[in-house]
Amino acid sequence: QVQLVESGGGLVQAGGSLRLSCAASGRAISSGAMGWFRQAPGKEREFVAGISGSGGMPYYADSVKGRFTISRDNAKNTVYLQMNSLKPEDTGVYYCAARDRSSNSRREDDYRYWGQGTQVTVSS
Repeated sequence: QVQLVESGGGLVQAGGSLRLSCAASGRAISSGAMGWFRQAPGKEREFVAGISGSGGMPYYADSVKGRFTISRDNAKNTVYLQMNSLKPEDTGVYYCAARDRSSNSRREDDYRYWGQGTQVTVSS
């Protein structure tokens, strides 16, 4: 079993930055791909960013490309999401997720473990 705990959310003005962290416990996540998803009020949860088990091949939703950066520190069992140039439309609950496989995926169903989420609110 893997437990994921997100932190770093909050309220920020448009144009600002936040750094989300996802700490894993229970077992090492070094071999599995990790992803960040978000859910805006009244909308379905959507993929934001993902990174393979080795830390290579990060990839992003088009809406955040060039503004967000996903990274991982396997020694700390932690994944990060650096969010810059935030926009009001980035508002939502951000979830960290972990796969058993090392390959990337944008599909929610491919992720076995999920955190409880952290709220990000961007004011205009």
